[in-house]
Amino acid sequence: MTTPNTSAKTLQVSLVLPAYNEVDYLMPAVEKTIPVLDEFTDSYEIIIAEDGSTDGTAERSEELAHKYPCVRHIHREQRLGRGTALNNAFKQSLGEVLVYMDLDLATDISYLKPLVDAIMVEGYDFATGSRMLKESRAQRTFSRSISSKSYNWIVRQMLSSKLYDHQCGFKAFKRQSLLGLLDEVEATHWFWDTEVMVRGYNHGFRIKEIAVQWRSGKGTKVNMIKDSWNMFRQVLSLWWKLKVKRK
Repeated sequence: MTTPNTSAKTLQVSLVLPAYNEVDYLMPAVEKTIPVLDEFTDSYEIIIAEDGSTDGTAERSEELAHKYPCVRHIHREQRLGRGTALNNAFKQSLGEVLVYMDLDLATDISYLKPLVDAIMVEGYDFATGSRMLKESRAQRTFSRSISSKSYNWIVRQMLSSKLYDHQCGFKAFKRQSLLGLLDEVEATHWFWDTEVMVRGYNHGFRIKEIAVQWRSGKGTKVNMIKDSWNMFRQVLSLWWKLKVKRK
């Protein structure tokens, strides 16, 4: 593994872990991710995008950054939202392939190489894990399954997306493609995933969905009613901007 440093022009992979009050998940995620990255790339960094945590996540992030030369910690004093944390981390990254995944490792980490290869080898602009493909194996409650399927159907109908799963927290991007549209993305929290993918389609990007094995995390921060309503409002807002306002 090549130790990343700020003087290097680029690395092969930058992997971002968005973190808000994730102290219990942080160390296991980093220590499981490093050997997986070592298997297929010799040039990478892991960025902990820590967003104003209050439970010791910031301190644990600093410990990991000191322990592992490949780890960087980006700290925010105040919580600005998951989408904002991702935007900020990607803009400070050094990788040619930009990746992010949720810290609870809900998506089996064995799919990390196929995700990166979709960009690095196959030449796609974006790649995303999908829990909705027939080959996928997803463990979740009936209510979450119905909610997710309904949401993705609405996004496909209203925003002309071809994806089956917009919100899976397991995505990779070609650096030039993602950084070229980040300033268009207005979502600051959970809707970031959907907006990035939809805007990618509008740019004509090639996007690959990858069937994955996924299980619902025990400590999910998603509030089914509140977050579902907020996401639907943001779908309407993006529909207005992309489909109506531009006419």
